[in-house]
Parts: sequence; structure tokens; C-alpha cells
Amino acid sequence: MPFSEPKQIVAQLSITKGSQVADIGSGTGFYSFAASEAVGPNGRVFALDVQKDLLERLKAEATEKGIGNITTVWVDAEKPNGTRLRDASIDTAIVANVLFQVEDKEGFIQEVKRILSPNGMILVVDWAESFGGVGPHSDQVFNKDASEQLFTSHGFSVTKTIEAGEHHYGLVFKK
Repeated sequence: MPFSEPKQIVAQLSITKGSQVADIGSGTGFYSFAASEAVGPNGRVFALDVQKDLLERLKAEATEKGIGNITTVWVDAEKPNGTRLRDASIDTAIVANVLFQVEDKEGFIQEVKRILSPNGMILVVDWAESFGGVGPHSDQVFNKDASEQLFTSHGFSVTKTIEAGEHHYGLVFKK
């Protein structure tokens, strides 16, 4: 179980039934499964990750649970067209516990911007600080102010702050 509550966090978004969602850096799928419920059977969640083994675990769990609206995709979201998704095809991107690991933040932002629809939104959830061995090392934390600066400097606007638990922050940006 994660230190944040994906279902509660996703519930704070205005994801509509039938939406297209990209969970970028999905890991084992906590946010993918929460988004799967939000988009309903006519929506689609693209679980994107660079780690094949995590995607295989996510796919197996989705199959076991009978969830058919999650598609796993092995990607490098820091490269141009690295997600392999179409331009402007995603209504909501979820970037949870990922930014502190992204080396090429400029490339990452450009790729997220490319796949988002004109009114698309991004949910960013990440560690608020280092907690003595839990979460990223203190020199790797990408805090709320850094996230806000990164996204707004690329033309996004903050539309909402989300309650993401005691160890995380949550921000929603609009394209």
C-alpha cells in the first residue's frame, strides 16, 4: 500500500467517464487502478513505465481482477514521442511519485505537453520532503514549489491543490 491514497486523490479530480488517462510512471498501478474506476468501462487508462517487470505485474493484476480498460505501455517519457501515444490524445495525465526520479525534466514536460489534449490536466503527486529513509533522499526531493515552477514555466497553470496525505503534496495543472 502506498503512503498516499490514490483512490481518495483521484476522487478529487474531475475525471469524467469515458476519459483517456495516462499514468506516467505507473509502477505497479496504484493510480492506474484508481483512474480505471473513474473513467469507467468506456474510458481508457494507459499505464506507462520504463520498468517492464512492474508493467507485467500491473497487467497480471488487471487481468486477475477482470479490469479491461488499462493498457500497459513500456516507455521512456523523457524522450520525444517516448510515450508512443498520439498528440493531444490524453485528457488527464497522472504523475505520481515520479518527478524526483526524472533526469531530463525538460524532455519529460515536453512529452507530457505533447500528449495532453488542449484542455488537458495533469495531476502531480510527489514527496513533500525526505522522511529519514522513507521516500527519496533529501537531495532528490522535487518539492511543491519546484513542481509549480517547472509546470508554470512551460505554460501550465495551477488550477487546484489536492490533499495527498501527510508525506505528499498534490497539484493539478491545466494545459
